[in-house]
Amino acid sequence: MSLETGASHKKRTRTRVIWISSLVVLLVAAGVVVMNMGAAKANGADAPEADSAASAGEGGDSEGEEENGKAPVPVEIAAVKQGEISAYITTTANLVAENEVRLLSEVEGRVARLLVDEGDYVREGQHLATLVRDDEEINLRKTELKETNARLAYERGQDLIAKELISREEYDKFQMDFNIAQQEKAEAAWRLQKTTIKAPFAGQISERMIQVGQNLRMSDEMFRLTDIDPLVARIFLPERDVLGMEKGGEVWITLNADATTKFAGRIRQVSPVVDTATGTIKVTVEAVNPPRNVRSGSFVTVDIVRETRTAAMLVPREAVLRELQSAHVFVFSSDGKAEKRQVELGLEEGLWVQAVQGVSVGDSVIVAGQGGLKEGAPVKLVGADDEPDPATEGKEASQAP
Repeated sequence: MSLETGASHKKRTRTRVIWISSLVVLLVAAGVVVMNMGAAKANGADAPEADSAASAGEGGDSEGEEENGKAPVPVEIAAVKQGEISAYITTTANLVAENEVRLLSEVEGRVARLLVDEGDYVREGQHLATLVRDDEEINLRKTELKETNARLAYERGQDLIAKELISREEYDKFQMDFNIAQQEKAEAAWRLQKTTIKAPFAGQISERMIQVGQNLRMSDEMFRLTDIDPLVARIFLPERDVLGMEKGGEVWITLNADATTKFAGRIRQVSPVVDTATGTIKVTVEAVNPPRNVRSGSFVTVDIVRETRTAAMLVPREAVLRELQSAHVFVFSSDGKAEKRQVELGLEEGLWVQAVQGVSVGDSVIVAGQGGLKEGAPVKLVGADDEPDPATEGKEASQAP
């Protein structure tokens, strides 16, 4: 091949390569343009919707937050009422029987019969038990015979002294023997009588210590007799608490073993002296008609009425929110909002607190749900399906328990 022919071939090859490369570049450029146009078209169609959605989302969130911020707080209410309230001095003590004795054997002997048992109520003079009487009956008959002989001798001595047939000394001996015989007979009769054990007063057999057949010695314990009427509690109070306390004052007594057992009492006695060792004064409280389940020795809480106020404004204790030096309540207003009111508190008793000022009878105070409330916050009664109706809400609130 000639040189001219080779040079021509190379020139054609370069031209072909350049043409192919240019074609590839054009195709790639066209593809890029097409892709950009599609993306731009897609972006142009969706952008307004996205912006709209974004705007709608922002608006919806703010509206939702606004609605949530104004959502009524569910609450419960109770009505302020007018009534009596008292202040108490509270302490604890044991109720004990004022009359309680242990019956002791006054003679020696063996128990023949038991006529009562623990828990039995007995009347004064009722027979509780008997001892074997044989020895005492024999001794009584012996002393009766001796007394009869001494009496006959004394009567003969009276005739003889009248006739001056015996001396004064002999007559005095007859008289002394007769007196001694009388005394021995009385003693034997007394010992026979003591073989029958009798109740010295009406009460309840709180303990029995003897058994049938048991041999008793002098001063052996037989029964414990308790008169549970009255039951008294002896309490000791600081002198400042007793000032103004008077006999007959009202008292309430609660059985600690059963808080539902509550009964009346009264102050029976206030000691006239102060215990110098403790600085306290003894106050004796007497139970009035205690229930049958109250026993001597029962542990009780004693509430002594110090002051009573009638026609007081009474607010449920749970409605009162206390601060360091003040207190307030939230009142359920007729427009369905919480109205904050400062109250001045007075006496407190149980579930109620006296409000000296700040509320009136019929006001409905919030007793549940008021912990995080603020003045004017919207509220809704628990269980209400709709917003409170201002036309009827006030009436319903005033009638709430």
